[in-house]
Amino acid sequence: MTAPNALLVMGVSGSGKSTVGTLLASQLGWKFYDADDYHPEENRMKMGKGIPLNDQDRIPWLCNLHDILQRDVASGQHVILACSALKKVYRDILIQGKDGAPLKCDESGKEEKLAEVKLLVVHLTGSFEVISGRLLKRKGHFMSPELLQSQFDTLEPPSAPENFIQISVDKNLSEIIATIIETLK
Repeated sequence: MTAPNALLVMGVSGSGKSTVGTLLASQLGWKFYDADDYHPEENRMKMGKGIPLNDQDRIPWLCNLHDILQRDVASGQHVILACSALKKVYRDILIQGKDGAPLKCDESGKEEKLAEVKLLVVHLTGSFEVISGRLLKRKGHFMSPELLQSQFDTLEPPSAPENFIQISVDKNLSEIIATIIETLK
């Protein structure tokens, strides 16, 4: 695979996606997006009430995120997205869109090939105990700690042929960043 033009920092709530993504973006000079900022209000309200999101809630949100990645990559921008992306099908939507076709029809009906999102998945992993401890210390976030178990239940860790690395959240932040940067070389 050629060098990635997009990084997905994924994991359950509280794994450090936003922290890692923000720091990495500033060190690499890449654009950073936090998927949480793009949740529609209904999703936020559900999560705030402790109701897990289902695929119907997530798929339009993921399609929107795919469009953002696609647009930036097409303009030559390298991108980092912090997003739980717990299931393989969610990661596939982020890369390919809902229909899996990297083609777009322009007004004249001619198909134009879109820039390919070449994604490196960075999976931040940790035990339920470690991550729930982090969530309990966190203030002002719409994800309730009770929803964490449902995220662990939903999680499908990345596996071949996905392009991914797995990093333990037990490492300190600078080690995590260094591991990712080393992988990109």
